[in-house]
Amino acid sequence: MSDFTLADLEQIVATRAKASPDESWTAKLVSKGQERAAKKLGEEAVETVIAAIADQRTELVAESADLLYHLLVVLKIADIPLVEVMDELARRTGQSGLAEKAGRASS
Repeated sequence: MSDFTLADLEQIVATRAKASPDESWTAKLVSKGQERAAKKLGEEAVETVIAAIADQRTELVAESADLLYHLLVVLKIADIPLVEVMDELARRTGQSGLAEKAGRASS
């Protein structure tokens, strides 16, 4: 089992975002802005769904990795640290998913 975490990936994204766009895919994506990064995130989400529906385990693992990476790039551009997302997830674990969704619908 790997000790690699999403926090590790977040740090890698932050470091690579500072590099030259000629030397780093992350820097190139960041330099193109949030719209392009968000579109790429959407593409990866669709590819992840397709792999899941097709029951393609290897592809699902690979596409999930791409999806998480691109999500962290989008969060980086938006200046939202991963800890904020994790805090929101922790907050939601205090109630059932149905109750949480019902609370959002009425907001």
